[in-house]
Amino acid sequence: MAPHVGHFHRRSIAPPIGNGLPELTPVASSFVPDALAHRLPRTVVPSRYVLTLSPDLAAATFTGQEAISVEVVEPVREIVLNALGLHIDAAWIEHAGTGERREATVTLDETSERAHLALDGEAAPGAWVVHLEFGGVLNAKLVGFYRSTFVDHDGHDHAIAVTQLEATHAREAFPCWDEPELKAVFSVTLIVDDALAALSNAGELSNELLADGRRRVTFADTMKMSTYLVAFIVGPLELTAPVYVDQTPLRVAHVPGKEHLTAFALECGAFALDFFADYYGIVYPGDKCDLIAVPDFAFGAMENLGCITFREVLLLVEPERSTHPEVKNVADVINHELAHMWFGDLVTMKWWNGIWLNEAFATFMETKCTDAFRPEWNVWVNFGLSRTAAFDVDSLSSTRPIEFEVVSPRDAEGMFDVLTYEKGASVLRMLEQYLGETVFRDGIRHYLTRHQFGNTETTDLWDAIEESSGEPVRQIMDTWIFQGGFPIVEVERVGPRTLRLRQERFRFGLDDEPGADDDALWAIPIRLTYSGGGTRRAERMLLSTREHDLELPVDVDWAHIDAGGSGFYRTRYVGELRRALTAHLSELEPLERYNIVDNEFASTLAGSTTAAEFCEVARGFGDDTELAVWQRLASAFSALDRIIDDPGRPRLQATVRAIVAPALHRMGWSPSPGESDIDRQRRACLFELLGTTGADDDARTRARAIHDEYVAAPGSVDPEMVSAALAVIADSGTPAEFREFVARWRSAENPQEELRYLYSLPRFHDDECFEELLDLSLSEVRTQNAPFLLGRALSNRTHGRVAWEFVRKNWPTLLERLPSSTITRMAEGVKWLVDIAPDVEGFFAEHPVPQGTKTLAQHLERLKVNAAFRDRDHAALARALS
Repeated sequence: MAPHVGHFHRRSIAPPIGNGLPELTPVASSFVPDALAHRLPRTVVPSRYVLTLSPDLAAATFTGQEAISVEVVEPVREIVLNALGLHIDAAWIEHAGTGERREATVTLDETSERAHLALDGEAAPGAWVVHLEFGGVLNAKLVGFYRSTFVDHDGHDHAIAVTQLEATHAREAFPCWDEPELKAVFSVTLIVDDALAALSNAGELSNELLADGRRRVTFADTMKMSTYLVAFIVGPLELTAPVYVDQTPLRVAHVPGKEHLTAFALECGAFALDFFADYYGIVYPGDKCDLIAVPDFAFGAMENLGCITFREVLLLVEPERSTHPEVKNVADVINHELAHMWFGDLVTMKWWNGIWLNEAFATFMETKCTDAFRPEWNVWVNFGLSRTAAFDVDSLSSTRPIEFEVVSPRDAEGMFDVLTYEKGASVLRMLEQYLGETVFRDGIRHYLTRHQFGNTETTDLWDAIEESSGEPVRQIMDTWIFQGGFPIVEVERVGPRTLRLRQERFRFGLDDEPGADDDALWAIPIRLTYSGGGTRRAERMLLSTREHDLELPVDVDWAHIDAGGSGFYRTRYVGELRRALTAHLSELEPLERYNIVDNEFASTLAGSTTAAEFCEVARGFGDDTELAVWQRLASAFSALDRIIDDPGRPRLQATVRAIVAPALHRMGWSPSPGESDIDRQRRACLFELLGTTGADDDARTRARAIHDEYVAAPGSVDPEMVSAALAVIADSGTPAEFREFVARWRSAENPQEELRYLYSLPRFHDDECFEELLDLSLSEVRTQNAPFLLGRALSNRTHGRVAWEFVRKNWPTLLERLPSSTITRMAEGVKWLVDIAPDVEGFFAEHPVPQGTKTLAQHLERLKVNAAFRDRDHAALARALS
């Protein structure tokens, strides 16, 4: 059952929604002519694929045959569909009624990623079947139909054939109409070696042994769906016994020897299937649901209908030996992908400009489901941290609208970023909280029921919610979706009962980069609380003009204009309102307090306040008991550690120790009986902050003692403290400790432990160790992890420049070796290379990243923002802390 929270009664105190708002045109209605170069002609439209594939894992190749039922809309002599990296050996078409046959000559165009079938005669309008015989290579790039490998406990190498078809990689697995709007039914058959498991989107219809010793596994027809959701997996996998959710069997597939890591995924998945069926009011649209752990996987997970693929670390977990964030990540990702079964799979965007809504809504729903699954985790507070990442990007001049025009496949690949996921989910949460959870849910049900098995534009969702709520939802949301950036709302008391609210765009302004859209306006759904007449009151309004005076029924003592902390806007309190709010921090909810810290540091980055002033604000939160507040403080102090000069660093370290040590000592070094996961994580956060940025000798000594105990008896130590200890040790580590960490990474007993050790390696500062780490990234480290490892290395305070020289030197190798979608994730690490900013900018001017142009521009602008921050504040901060 979805949680229900009532919404505030709406009063007619705000001006009409349309006042002063710009007219914003939905992207989908304004495609430029170049877009047609990447859209297939609609003269022939598919309806059903009968697809047979025979992978050869040893040779890393595959062959296939398909019969595609199509409707010829107008007379044609050529059929055009997508294909890339395939060889097509035979092609012909047959009339579905008469059996009339047309031979086809195939021309493959690698540039346009198309196959042109020139017919030996005209095909008249009507039902035809396109027959193709083809083949390809199981590639190593982790897209299309690719090859993943693993080593078993006996040291033997094994391979798995896996698909990853989003966004436009289905064309690399089989010739197809590879556009989301061209939905069809898929009937898949896999011919595999007898010892191998074979999985696809639907349940098995038959499984027969062939004369050559292989097996033919035929699967049921899928629902009508897009090509990017097709999946087939072949390899030496084991499956758990099914858990039934209503009539749907749920299983986890994994490499041998890891079944003991599957129980949590089954529990979480079963809860989510039930939760979403209830929330959406529609039964699960598949006939079975397999969750598949893949050793090599470029993304976190992929929502293939009924055959969902995951990185091992995001599916297989031992909760008792994992940290709270590690366990929560597993729950979040499972919930995210299962949310897609309805929102994305059942109802799908028409074109790739709508990726944002698919992913934003799944991110929003994953949090709702996790909150229902484990209410004690307070996940909406944690969601604030994710929103900060979106705020930071959206504060740049190089930000983009959530929805923008997508022309080419490369444009689509660039959509998978923090603005799509975190900002998109944040504005949905803001709308839900403003309308009320039940009203919002009713709109979602209306949307899914109306459009199931079909394709939609973003505005279809707003229209459905508007019809259910009676609110001007489309006008509100257009201001958030079709323009970049976000507002800061300033509030001032101009009379005993009057608050003046004013909005303007918030930017990390640089003197040489004025914002073109600084006069932008938003329709801001504001929920406020205030104290007046001795009681706390609640109100809501839409701020759609530049400035508005809000008359309240009583004199105002203090006010907070983002009740619950769900707004995607920053706040600034003026004069006595600021002082009054500061005096009532204890009356605010955890996320509201987090937002105050977050807003203060954002103001510091923007140059509105100084780093020294932020440190004074931080001291005021020294007694706070909220994990998220401390996580934000830790991140801010880490940033200050990047800008302060070496002579001034000891003073910053002393300030951190003075704020953090008392909070940690109040908690104690060991969990108490019955202590919550959140409190255990808070202790670890304090411990890591004290031992790294605070350089506390006692914390560093304790870190080594904790790790020694963990090595001797892994189950005897709180995993949160183990994880923090690794960070503390690495930050002050010796070559011997580095090599121990490498050895333990290589022999890790579960995916979480493996990544803990691996991602701690870039925190070491020894020259020789750092060089070894960089070499590992191009040898032993899996290509799915290497970009994130190098990104962390680029962020190393003392050796980031060394990592940058390595990246420069090996750039062609990195482009060839790493998944293309991860290059910009690696490049994110350059944001603190402030001493060599011109070199970084010059390199990327000569070496663009086409699939991540917008994201890379954001990384480079953030580098300039950080450089300006350092130049502006480093000397004054050191003096202020003396």
